[in-house]
Formats: sequence, C-alpha cells, structure tokens
Amino acid sequence: MPGPGAGVSLRLTVAQALVRSLAAQWTDVQGRRERLFAGVWAIFGHGNVAALGEALFEAQPSLPTYRAHNEQAMAHAAVAFAKACNRRRMMACTTSIGPGATNLVTAAAVAHVNRLPVLLLPGDVFANRAPDPVLQQLEDFNDGLITANDTLRPVSRYFDRITRPEQLVPALQRALQVLTDPATCGPATLCLCQDVQAEAFDWPAMLFEDQVWTLRRAPPPRDELREAAATLAAGRRPLIICGGGVLYSEAGPTLREFCERHRVPSAETQAGKSALPGDHPLNLGGIGVTGTAAANNMAAEADVILAIGTRLQDFTTGSATLFRAPRLRIIGLNVQPWDAGKYRAIPLVADAREGLQQLSDALQEWRAPESWSLRAGAEQDNWRKASASLTGDEGRARPSDAQVIGVVQRSLQGADIVVGAAGGLPGELHKHWRVEPDSGYHLEYGFSCMGYEIAGGLGVKLAHPDKTVIVMVGDGSYLMLNSEIETSVRMGAKLIVVLLDNGGFGCIERLQASTGNASFNNLLGAQPGGGRVDLVAHARSLGALALKVQGCAGLDSALAHARQADRTMVLVIETDPRSSTAAGGHWWDVPVPAVSARPGVRAARERYLAARDTGPKAG
Repeated sequence: MPGPGAGVSLRLTVAQALVRSLAAQWTDVQGRRERLFAGVWAIFGHGNVAALGEALFEAQPSLPTYRAHNEQAMAHAAVAFAKACNRRRMMACTTSIGPGATNLVTAAAVAHVNRLPVLLLPGDVFANRAPDPVLQQLEDFNDGLITANDTLRPVSRYFDRITRPEQLVPALQRALQVLTDPATCGPATLCLCQDVQAEAFDWPAMLFEDQVWTLRRAPPPRDELREAAATLAAGRRPLIICGGGVLYSEAGPTLREFCERHRVPSAETQAGKSALPGDHPLNLGGIGVTGTAAANNMAAEADVILAIGTRLQDFTTGSATLFRAPRLRIIGLNVQPWDAGKYRAIPLVADAREGLQQLSDALQEWRAPESWSLRAGAEQDNWRKASASLTGDEGRARPSDAQVIGVVQRSLQGADIVVGAAGGLPGELHKHWRVEPDSGYHLEYGFSCMGYEIAGGLGVKLAHPDKTVIVMVGDGSYLMLNSEIETSVRMGAKLIVVLLDNGGFGCIERLQASTGNASFNNLLGAQPGGGRVDLVAHARSLGALALKVQGCAGLDSALAHARQADRTMVLVIETDPRSSTAAGGHWWDVPVPAVSARPGVRAARERYLAARDTGPKAG
C-alpha cells in the first residue's frame, strides 16, 4: 500500500479520518451489502468530545452515534449486537481517558472470551506530554508509557496507541483484519491520544474508499481430514458437541444434514444452542454442568467426540470429568488451532461449514450404529418428560426459575429471542429452553457476566428490530447494571424484561450451601437492615412500564400485556432462591476448604475429593 501522502490526498484531522474510514467499511451478509459498523456508542468526556465528537457529529447519516449511561453497558450492547449478527456486523465504542476507559474492561473481557468483535476507541493522554499530568491521567513511577488504557491490553486481541497521525493507517487496517477474521476475532483497541485526534494530516484518498469484508472459509488440511474421518468412522458411540462457531459459520443447516446423514447425535453448548432445532430427534440439548441428562449420559459413554466450534471450557466438559470412555478420541473442528487441539484432540482446523461438508463427503455413507441412534432418541424422550414436569405451573406463590422459564417458553410467538447471562438462569435455560425453528437463544456464559442482560438485550434489539426480545434477569444482575432500560425507552428499542426477584444472589447462595458453608453475604433479606427493593418503582423511574406479577399465572397474562405495550416493560416476579433443577447437570470442580471448624464443610470436602478423583456420573 502506498504511504501517506502518495497520490490524491484529503486534509482531515485524525478523528475525521478515522470516522470516515469506518463509514467506508462494508460486509456481505447473505448476498446483501451492509455497513460493517452499525454505529458508535459514545459517552463523551475530555479526551474524546472535542475531536472525535466533532467528527461523529458530521458522520451521523452514515455512522450513527448512540449514547448510553454506562461505558460497560454500552460495550455490552455492542458485543451483543455482534453476537446477534453472527459476527458479520459490529459496533464501536468511545470513552474519555480515565474511568470511562477502564469501565470498558469487563465488557472487553466478555468479547475476548466469547470471540466477538468490538472496536474500542478510548481517548488517551497527550502524546506530546506537555501538560502532563492531565485530569484522570495515571502516573507510573517506572514507566512513562503506561496509561489507564493499558488495562485493556490483556482483554484485547489487538491493541495499539495512536501517537502520530500517520500511525492510524496501518493500525486501523490491522484492527479491521482482527475484527473480521474468524480465527482471531475479538476486541480491538485503538487508543487515541487527545492531542493527536485533533491534528490535521494529508491522508491518502484510498483510505476512504469502500472496503468489503467477506467471511473467510478455510478448508480443512487434507491430512487432518483423512485422520478425522478415519477416527470418526471407527467409533461405535460418536457424539457431536456443537459450539458457537457453528452459528458464526452459518453452519446450522450443514450440521443438521451431517447428523441426519450419519445418524450422529448432537449436544450443544450455551453458545451453540439453536444451531439445531430443539425438537430435532438427534438434538440431545445442553451438555455439561448445566446440561441435560440425555446429553450427559450419552457423553459419558461416547468413544469419539466431534467438537465443532467450541472452546471446551469446564462447564462443557464437567471440569474434564464428563467423558469417561476408555481410549476416547476427540476431534477438534475449529478455525482456531488453539481450540482445535485442546485435550490432545485430533485437530481439524477449518471453517465449521466447510469442515463439516468435507468430513461428510469423506465419510461417504458411513453411519453410527442404529442402537446408538435409538439410545439417543430414548434418552431425549426421557429428558423431555422430566423437563416438562419441572417447568410446569404448580401454583406456587414463589415459583422456581424453571417454572418461570416454562411460562415464558409457552408464551413464545414467531421469532422471539430470549437473552440471559449470569446466575442460575443460564443453567436452567440451558437445560430446559427448547429452541423453536424461528426463535432465538442469546446467552452470554463464556464470561458469566452479571449486568450483561439488559444492555445485551438492547444490542440484540438493535440487530433485530423486528423481533420481540425477552430479557430474563435475576435481581442481583438487575441491580448491578440496569441503566440502559432508560436508553431502550429513549431509543424506542422495546424490550420485555422478566425480572426474577429471589432477594439477592440465589445461585451463589445455593453453591455456598453445597460446599457446607453457612448462609452468608448473598441474600439481601439475611443482612442487618436488609429488605426487598421496590423493583417496580425503580423500573418506572427509568421510564419503563412495570408490573409486579403473582406466580406463574400472573406472569402468563402479564407477558401478553407486555407484547401490546408501547415501550420497554419490566415484569417482576418473586422466585424461590433455594430451588433449582437437580435433574441433569454434572459435577463442577469448586474446591472446598481442606481445613474447617464447620462439620458441614468437612463433609463437603470428603464429597469433593471423592468426586474429583472418580468423576461422578451425570445426573
């Protein structure tokens, strides 16, 4: 590429050049050309309001700017937008130089862990250092290059600091390469020194020419394909684990064809849920710690596992105790070699769709033994009956999370999307939520980030404005980050928020009890002076409609009312903090203290050691 100044040039500030170049990025989505960046989330402060703010104002027709109330929340919304678009489109976020920038760290970690693209544009200190130290500037006594933005280094796939105008040209291109590459995808951070943002420069006109990004589909290496096919064909009890990479590759139909042609049952991670319809006869549902008994019973006996587009984190593998067949082999089909080789897997480094298609061709007419396929159907039927009994309305004053999920599931219409994140809800949803052919499932569980839910729901709604977005959130997460309810009202991005009030951190309360500990520091009512927050009044104060509903019957009618509402509506329902689904699931490695005065802890320690050493069977 010619250096800056070669050929035709335009004289613009660094901020203006950056914004104009972002607006010139395009992506191909199923034959439609759409802007790669759907907009920029901005909370202005010193360090970005004067230069970048001016540039964004001029670019509004092609690159809209959105304002949130919290930097972490707006980045969550951007991350959720990218996930809802299967990583084909994305958003940028800009902040001031101090707490605004550090507020991005948690959301950047969400994007990093979940391999989702977001462009972070925090302001930074003066490159010329003339007025140092400026407001909000960190000062490291041993390193003059450190700023608050360095907190973003470990949670960025690409990190750069623009200290001279001409650095923007290669830095932006490198960031775009990372953001759009399936193997390296994640957050990219360009720190913008505030004095440099305002400087003028003669930019090459080609920087502002339209650039179209298409999905790179890497085929599998021939030798890896041959070994993978031979290994799978030698298996008598094969199982697929479907991860988020299947969705990002738009490989759902290909996975279905593969399962049906070769009669291989499939289990799904949180990120992979919805790749196969929930009622498909070979879909065993969620796998691992929060999985179904159907998936986990089959996984315990599988002799070969085809792991597609998954990181194989501990919730998927039951802390590496779920798979127990002798001489088990794992095939890792993944665009990222780091993931493809986990657990000493046979790597099949490729795009999920391309890899599945070529693996199917290599297998020809091979099929799993009929007895194994029939076993999958029987396990699935047994789990469906168990799930139906757990999600039905028993008329309890304070229902379980599973019962609330059952009400929401039965209320679905058309292409509704459910959104959730941390706490006990993801586990219950992973077990019980049945993805209909036209309904969506959007869970953030790679980082299990409390506070993602409402901001994430906003991002999903921006990605799919024509769909009903139902956010399911506990009161703990709600109280941690709820400000974007007002943003959703102001933007006309209507959400239905089902707020389960169990009086605190019910999920961790249950975990605390399971390790033999006393109830401590989790439930609000258990604290001196503790009590219930008026969540209905709080939601109304943010501009939303809100109702307190009584039990499952009240929630059912309230959901119908919320669909007709003209803005975001919050439905508050009290739930039992100590009730969860015991069926299904698998052991999770949570170390218990080796020394304790509490008999309950000592007993829990004995159970822990036995489970860790033997690897308990699925429930």
